[in-house]
Amino acid sequence: MAYVTIGGEKYEKELIELATAHTTGRGEGKISKEEAADLLKSAQDGQGVTDIERSTLHYIRQHFEFTDAAASYFDGELAKL
Repeated sequence: MAYVTIGGEKYEKELIELATAHTTGRGEGKISKEEAADLLKSAQDGQGVTDIERSTLHYIRQHFEFTDAAASYFDGELAKL
């Protein structure tokens, strides 16, 4: 697993890259509900969500734009992790 350090904190590189891909290129530049589900699925790829994956998801929520529906869904699912 590859990591990236941002502001002195370690995050999962794959999740950051996925969030970046979902907010660049075509579209409105916001993470949709479908894309939010994709991020959560990616974080749950192993035997559970690691602390670094969890902190990366929180980082993504704070630093990337979400549609209203995606934000509500993502926040609810993130609270369950």
